[in-house]
Amino acid sequence: MATQATRYPEPDDLDGWRALAAATDEAVLGMVGGRLPVFEGEVERIDLGGLPVHVITPTGLAADDRRVYLDIHGGGWISGKGEVCRVRGALTSASVGARVWAVDYRMPPDHRYPAALDDCLTTYRALLKERRPEEIVVGGSSAGGNLAAALMLRARDEQLPLPAALVLSTPATDLTEAGDTWQTNLGLDNVLTAGLLPAIQLYADGHDLRDPCLSPLFGDFTKGFPPTVLASGTRDLLLSDTVRMHRALRAAGVEAELHVFEAAGHGMFLGNTPEDDEKAREIRQFVDRQWARAAG
Repeated sequence: MATQATRYPEPDDLDGWRALAAATDEAVLGMVGGRLPVFEGEVERIDLGGLPVHVITPTGLAADDRRVYLDIHGGGWISGKGEVCRVRGALTSASVGARVWAVDYRMPPDHRYPAALDDCLTTYRALLKERRPEEIVVGGSSAGGNLAAALMLRARDEQLPLPAALVLSTPATDLTEAGDTWQTNLGLDNVLTAGLLPAIQLYADGHDLRDPCLSPLFGDFTKGFPPTVLASGTRDLLLSDTVRMHRALRAAGVEAELHVFEAAGHGMFLGNTPEDDEKAREIRQFVDRQWARAAG
């Protein structure tokens, strides 16, 4: 993404927010869309009572392979819908070698908290009707990582079984922006070039930012949480959120791995470097191990 600092609209400028989301989606498609030809598979769009979900199946998947990766896209809670959601889901499917459900959740400015989290929960409930929990892995990056972690807390509190594993790639886990790198990496991260507070406030819609469903870092993980792999970079604005989440999980006795990559900003190096490949290998090894353990 461009290194120019993000300029957010005024809170009540709804058209401005929609324009920012559209411009962001266009930029993301320009960066990652060219990688889609390497994906071979089928994409089906299903409808969960008006909620679109892209079901992506890579070519060559065994007919009896029941593994599903529930992919929750990033985009600062305001962008990443439609074609971007589909493309990112396809890239995730190619990376993890499994079927993906990519949820095209509702977003601000038209739909604010808890609409996105509600949609993720609706998708997870639907997936549980088709798969055993041990056949499911949930993952998300950035705002998607925030939603993925919050989904685990929400699902657990609603007495739903938890998946085999959770993947959190540079997740936003503390929306109060209290983490050290929200300040120290500002200007070093060439993807997140400004704080997220305007987007956070738009999304949260006046709710307490310390609510665990908004800031999962403040959740009680001793009540149950799936094995988790977390990834970030030394220049990532959300490095502190990732590291603090890892420490909180470890303190609660949750199995958790942390991978931090040298000189990487938010979203690594946009998928074009050996470091990106190394991160993908680490995540694939982790989820394969968790899937195998659950199946065994």
